[in-house]
Amino acid sequence: MPIIYDKLFKLLENHKITSYTIRKNNIISQSTLTKLKHNKQVNTGAIETLCKLLDCQPGDIMEYVPDELTWRH
Repeated sequence: MPIIYDKLFKLLENHKITSYTIRKNNIISQSTLTKLKHNKQVNTGAIETLCKLLDCQPGDIMEYVPDELTWRH
């Protein structure tokens, strides 16, 4: 999983925004939220929406972590 979203969930916690609030207000879909929790790929529209919500840049909510197995030949 080269992209992880740990930073996102820390920011949400700091802003006191819960998963319930995100779902209730249709900020992003439940399936997208689940993908983020499991470090799966999401579309850039979801990233944009979250950046607007948190007034941040994409790098503030996600991080690239190289998968060592990918680089082995």
